Amino acid sequence: MLEDFEDTDDTVDASSRSRSGRRRMGFGRRLVVTLLAFLLLVVIGVGGYGWFLSSKVDRNLTRDNLLGSSADQKTTTKGEKLVTDKGTNYLLIGSDARPGDTGSRSDVIQLVHVAENHKDIWIIHFPRDLYVPVPGHGEDKINAAYAYGQSPLLVQTIQDLVGVKINHVAKTDFEGFKNLTDALGGVDINNQQASPKYPAGPVHLNGDQALEYVRERKTLSEGDISRGQRQQTWLKAMMSETLQPSVLLNPGKLNGVIDAGTRHTTVDNTLSSSTIRREAIKLRNVRGGDIHFVTAPFSGFGTAPDGGSIDILDTQGMAELSDALRTDDMASYNP
Repeated sequence: MLEDFEDTDDTVDASSRSRSGRRRMGFGRRLVVTLLAFLLLVVIGVGGYGWFLSSKVDRNLTRDNLLGSSADQKTTTKGEKLVTDKGTNYLLIGSDARPGDTGSRSDVIQLVHVAENHKDIWIIHFPRDLYVPVPGHGEDKINAAYAYGQSPLLVQTIQDLVGVKINHVAKTDFEGFKNLTDALGGVDINNQQASPKYPAGPVHLNGDQALEYVRERKTLSEGDISRGQRQQTWLKAMMSETLQPSVLLNPGKLNGVIDAGTRHTTVDNTLSSSTIRREAIKLRNVRGGDIHFVTAPFSGFGTAPDGGSIDILDTQGMAELSDALRTDDMASYNP
């Protein structure tokens, strides 16, 4: 099933791999966001079950003011005009909260760009340690924007970087990852690198095993880089499984997948059930090969004034990414 997806090795170049000791990526939580908060909005538009399933989504989802004043913004905080008519942009935020936790951070930050023709989806991962201008706070790690001003400030920070309007925001937490994996009956992955519990080759993972698999770092040859590759392997397997006819055309199973994926998801107040249904129907023909993965450009690793490790922003690369988003021509972007 994995051959349906394009190769994602370009999201981590050779120079990045050589610095694996300093690279810290969120564990499976950054993948949870993409699948739970977005892909499931796609599959509810398939077949004759759309109304029932979207009603379930509407009941399960929590809504909050995740956009803040950003909902009405037409310019960046620097006064530059935001592009609003070239595709649709969703900001996906992953919390590191686990059951019983009282606080959380934004370890997972992804921008999902849906092309205006609704034929392609681009998922852009912003590493949490990317050192960027945060409105009102100078330069800092991008996930500090969430700590300073929660979702609305993170929205402003990313809009300033890429110059396009963020239309909607969704966030999820740790528990959804496990639940969705189990709702699918587990997933089959092709493990590229053996570890004590998981041999190389085909491996079937249930929810608990999947969490353990994507968290592993210390026993892998390239630490966090290898862990990131495992996360991509899991995501491809999850997407492939979710988009199979055995799920999409099985109302009972699809109901379970939708239920598991939305119970731990919060969306902004403007993302109504009618909007979800409308967008899902437009995306009903999207399949694995139409979903593309990109990492926001960084030029290397460094140390912030406070001594923390950072990912150095590639300003030229970010300008090129911005141009691709602003013109709805992500196919021309070459990271």
